[in-house]
Amino acid sequence: MPPPLQPLPALEPQNQRLPGLDAVRGFALLGILLMNIEGFNGPLWLSGAGVEPDQAGLDRLLDTFIYIVVQGSFFPLFSLLFGIGFALMGQRLRARGGAFTPIHLRRMGCLLVIGLLHGLLVWSGDILLTYALLGLLLPAFDVLPKRWLGLAGALGIGCAVMVTLLLAGLMAMMAASPDNQAFVQAGQQIQDAVQAQMQAYGQGTYWQAVKQRGSDLLAGLQNLFVIGSQLLGLFLIGAALVANGALADPAGHARLWAWLRWGAWPLGLLLSTLAWWISPFNPPWSLAFDSLLVQAIKLLAGSLIGLGWLAWGLRWQQLLRPLRAVGQMALSNYLAQSLLCTGFFYGYGLGYFGQLRRSEQVLMVLAVFALQALLSWLWLRWFNQGPVEWLWRAGTYGRFAPLKRTGLGA
Repeated sequence: MPPPLQPLPALEPQNQRLPGLDAVRGFALLGILLMNIEGFNGPLWLSGAGVEPDQAGLDRLLDTFIYIVVQGSFFPLFSLLFGIGFALMGQRLRARGGAFTPIHLRRMGCLLVIGLLHGLLVWSGDILLTYALLGLLLPAFDVLPKRWLGLAGALGIGCAVMVTLLLAGLMAMMAASPDNQAFVQAGQQIQDAVQAQMQAYGQGTYWQAVKQRGSDLLAGLQNLFVIGSQLLGLFLIGAALVANGALADPAGHARLWAWLRWGAWPLGLLLSTLAWWISPFNPPWSLAFDSLLVQAIKLLAGSLIGLGWLAWGLRWQQLLRPLRAVGQMALSNYLAQSLLCTGFFYGYGLGYFGQLRRSEQVLMVLAVFALQALLSWLWLRWFNQGPVEWLWRAGTYGRFAPLKRTGLGA
C-alpha cells in the first residue's frame, strides 16, 4: 500500500520551511533540467520541438520518453508550487497582522530584476522574468472567494488552449490562401532566428551571445498572452489548494488527491502520447495546423501531468527526502544550472554546443543534479538559505537576515 498523503506540519517561527514541498520542489528542479538541457545543447527555439528524426536507438527512446513524460509538464509543476508559495506567504503575513500585498510586490520586483539579469547575461530560456510579471497580478485575485480560485485557474489554462487552437485554424487558412506570402515569410523568419541562435551561442563571443539573448527575450515576451494565461492559471490552482485546505488537510480532501493521481496524471500522459502520435517532431518554423494542434494538446497535457506530479510527489515525499536541500535552494540551483550548462556548451565557454547526443545529455543532467544535491546539503549545514534566496529576501524586506547558522550542521 502506498503511504497516505501527510498533512503539512504547523509552522514554527524559527522554521518556516515545509519539507514535503521542498522535496517536490527539488524533484521539479530535476525535471526542469532534464527539459532544459536540450536548450543548452542546441538552439533554444528547437528545444521541446519533439523527437528529432535523425535520432536512433537509445537516443530516440530517451528523446521520446522526455517528450511525452517530461517536456511541458515540469514547469507547470513549478508553477503550481509558485502559486502555493504565494498563498502560504500570504497566510503567514496576515496571521501576524502584516500587510501582504506591498511585500509581495517588492518580492516580485526583485524577482523581475533577477530574471532580467539571468535572461540577458546567462540564458535566454529564463522563466523567472515571466513569473515575476505574472506574479504582479496575483494580488488582484485575492478578492475572489476561495472556491472560485481553482475555477479561475482552469479557465486560464483553457484560454491558453483555445487561443492556440484559434492560431492553428488561422494558420491553416493562411496556408490554404493563394496569397500566402506572409505565411511563408513568418516561417522563414523563425528559421533565420534559429540560425542566429546557433551562430551566437555556438560560435559567438560573450557579447554576441548577450545581444542574441536580448533578442530572444523580446521575442519570448510576444508569446506571453498564451503562456501567461496557462502559468497564471496554474498559479491560481496552486493558491486554491492552500486556500481550500487541501494541502493542510489531505485526508479531508482524499478524493481530490486521488483524482489528481489516478485521473489527471494518466489523462495528461495519454494526451501527450496522442500529441506525439499526431506529429512527433514540430520545428518552430512549421506553422502547419498539425503542429499547432499538437502544441495545444501538449499545453493541456502538461498542465494535467504537472498536477499529477504534485499529487504523487506529496504522496512519496519521504522517498524524495534526499531532494529537500535542492528544493530549499531552488532559485540558487536553477541559476547555477544555467551557469554550469552555458559554460559547458556555449562557444565562449568549453564549446560543446550541439555535440552531445540525447543519452549523453541525460547523463550530464544526472551528474549536475547529483552535484547540486550534495552541494546543497553541505551548504545548508552551515547556512540558513541559499545565496540567491538570501539576497532575494534582503531585497524584499530591506534588511539582511543572518545567513550563517548559529549552531553546527543541521
